[in-house]
Amino acid sequence: MAQRIPEETVEKVRRELDIVDVVSEYVQLKKQGRNFTGLCPFHGEKTPSFSVSQDKQLYHCFGCGAGGSIFTFVMEFEGLSFLETVQKLASKTSVELPEIAPEQSTPEQEEAGVWYDGHELAMKLYHHLLVSSPEGRKAREYLRKRGFTKEMIERFQLGYAPDSWSFLTDFLQKRNFLPRDMADCGLLALRESDGRPFDRFRNRIMFPIWDKSGRVIAFGGRVLEADDKPKYLNSPESQVFNKSRLLYYFHGARPAVKRKNEAVLFEGYVDVISAFRAGIEHGVGALGTALSEEQAKMLRRNADRVILCYDGDEAGQKAAWKNAEILKKSGLEVFVAALPEGMDPDDYIKEYGADRFADTVIGQPRTLMEFKSVYLRRNKNMSQEADQLRFVEEMLIEISRLPKAIERDHYIRRLEEEFSLSYDVLKQEMKEHVQNNVQARTKQQKQIQRKVTAEQVRKMLTADEKAESDLIAMMIHSREAAEDVENRIGSAFQYETYQALAALLYSFYAAGHESDPAGFLETIGDAELKQTAAALAMKEVHVDLSEQVMEDYARQIIHRTPARKQIEELQQLMKQTNDVEQLKNYAAKMLELKTKMQ
Repeated sequence: MAQRIPEETVEKVRRELDIVDVVSEYVQLKKQGRNFTGLCPFHGEKTPSFSVSQDKQLYHCFGCGAGGSIFTFVMEFEGLSFLETVQKLASKTSVELPEIAPEQSTPEQEEAGVWYDGHELAMKLYHHLLVSSPEGRKAREYLRKRGFTKEMIERFQLGYAPDSWSFLTDFLQKRNFLPRDMADCGLLALRESDGRPFDRFRNRIMFPIWDKSGRVIAFGGRVLEADDKPKYLNSPESQVFNKSRLLYYFHGARPAVKRKNEAVLFEGYVDVISAFRAGIEHGVGALGTALSEEQAKMLRRNADRVILCYDGDEAGQKAAWKNAEILKKSGLEVFVAALPEGMDPDDYIKEYGADRFADTVIGQPRTLMEFKSVYLRRNKNMSQEADQLRFVEEMLIEISRLPKAIERDHYIRRLEEEFSLSYDVLKQEMKEHVQNNVQARTKQQKQIQRKVTAEQVRKMLTADEKAESDLIAMMIHSREAAEDVENRIGSAFQYETYQALAALLYSFYAAGHESDPAGFLETIGDAELKQTAAALAMKEVHVDLSEQVMEDYARQIIHRTPARKQIEELQQLMKQTNDVEQLKNYAAKMLELKTKMQ
């Protein structure tokens, strides 16, 4: 069996795929000139700096420096090895891969593999018990009463954990899964007294939780009996399960989210599944009421708009307010679905039907300011003057945070009409809040600007370094240019990064390759070198340079750079001596070098 995939087979896979199509499965891209842009999936940002070139089949982020080919992107995003990446991408093509022996795995990778296998097996077992076994009859009846159809049970692979302390434990041990490993990943638990394993989930409806790649990494379990506690039990967090970095059913909903350019965010998995029954295919669930910035960024990379659909009780609306701010901060346009107090999505669908839920609740959500207006009225007696004034003051604070003047004016006039207050007074009050916001933002922007300016200075290239980087960029795009540079300069590049890239390019073309930026990047093993090469490959370059221009580049590198370095060394020596004669000698040498450079 082959230990690696032949280079020509990898090349066939790459040739059959378009990097824009593949990256679009993960990031929302928009055409901008010759390239496609979007929010970088490798670092947090509000303004798109991530660029994908269809012509060159490369991507590069001008913010964090990430870059590479179609294989690099999937490897980085999914956390896969090169072989796993080729296998994943080959499944989208007509290319048949040779039989591949497993790669040598690290102990961490082997442990994670065991965890994935254990969860996959447990999901199949739980699902079988629910749909086919006598033990699952009570759970089947419970789900039928709740309106769960066979299609929903199959799509979300719902299962049932029997009322036993050892059912799953025995099942896994018979298949040579170690109890300690299964306890580490949360499937089992260990008794404190003697360390013996037992089933963590018992007599519960089981909801598999997947990672972004669609692998089962955890479970949520819901009780059958109303008196049992806790009502919901999730797997503990582990090396593969971090609930602040995941959204329930994100892997399944992502195509619909991207198609609609909209996501519906629910509190949990039951809401997502119930909404699916109403035709809401782009619903995802937060695994807990608190939303993280990373979860918000996941949504922002795939859509421009999000609808929050949380329970109508105090806790649900409070969570909606908090999470709306996090989503808005990430750059999303936020709306909030209106549910009657005390109802969750499942209750509403059972009471009023799936069509009304889809058309009225999700189809006609409130704007964020409408939601805030309703929320701020809660627990206030709006017939009393004190509560009215408190409400107006709280609304003015929220209005002052709106970015557009036309929006602020619209909501001030609504307050004027509802409470018969002076428009001028309301506007003046609001202006004070706006000024406070502006001052806070200005201070923050100055801090950011200082940081950016320092970074720009650090990244500025000297004339010598720019000459070398320009030549490497030309060499990446042109075999002829690379051969010309090799003849003129050879290995005389002064900067280690460009010296290394030049050597790799010489070898790449010597092996018979034609100009192929994406193909060249696949030959670079060092991550930092690959990032630099990706940035240079994305540049628009003119490879047909005149003889004089090429000679100027060569002279800049071969003659000027060593002289400049000698001058810098002499300047340092002059600072270290007080000897007048020595200083004269150093100055004379510096003058001689500068004359040669000119």
